[in-house]
Amino acid sequence: MIVFPNAKINIGLNITEKRKDGLHNLESIFYPINWIDILEINKSDVFEFTTSGLAIDSNLKNNLVVKAYNLIRDNYKITPCKIHLHKQIPMGAGLGGGSADASFTLTTLNILFNLKISNNELEALAGTLGSDCPFFIQNKPKLTKGKGELLSDIKIDLSEFYIKLINPNIHISTKEAFKGITPKINATYFSNFSIDLLTHDSLFVNDFESSVFPKHPILKEIKYKLQSEGAFYSSMSGTGSTIYGLFKNKPQLTFSNFIEKIIKL
Repeated sequence: MIVFPNAKINIGLNITEKRKDGLHNLESIFYPINWIDILEINKSDVFEFTTSGLAIDSNLKNNLVVKAYNLIRDNYKITPCKIHLHKQIPMGAGLGGGSADASFTLTTLNILFNLKISNNELEALAGTLGSDCPFFIQNKPKLTKGKGELLSDIKIDLSEFYIKLINPNIHISTKEAFKGITPKINATYFSNFSIDLLTHDSLFVNDFESSVFPKHPILKEIKYKLQSEGAFYSSMSGTGSTIYGLFKNKPQLTFSNFIEKIIKL
């Protein structure tokens, strides 16, 4: 069975408070985009996990796909599988690629073994793997709160626009991004989102830009470059390092030395 885990972008990202468990509460809009990995899962006599595409630095035993498989195996006693992941979404890029891979593993195993696990149960399982993982169970625009697990539907349609994404091959760890962040309640009301409001960059700000941009000035330069090219909104996604711009007309490729992608939303 072959599926195509997709990336997401954050539209605004407000860190509202530090929790007692050391994590942070946030408010953001998650929006799925068509930048995909390729994931194949088949029943087998022995478990095997292989990868291709972009190199994965960490031990494969610690990969979120393997953790997702083990989670289902331990709770539902499924038989072994052969899993292959072709990685195309950059890692440490704020696009949620690893989270998508994990969640698509859960949903694919659910179908493959006819486990009949509800979306609510899948989201709860996904939440044990990572804060962004629950979003990819339903995989549609969501207003996100809490540490990423509190999801509610939001009316937002960007299908008439293009998105240009630039990743300068910089890996930013979540720990690094949180350094220098001061949690605060933003005046922006995410639930009242509109395209008109989005044209005012100051209303939908990614709080991580204030801590990441000083350490990686190229990211700020990319953001300004996208704006100069005509993007009506530009932002860093997640904890970085991908910068994206939204355009009414199809933009051109300009960053030949970076990972660059243009997608019709």
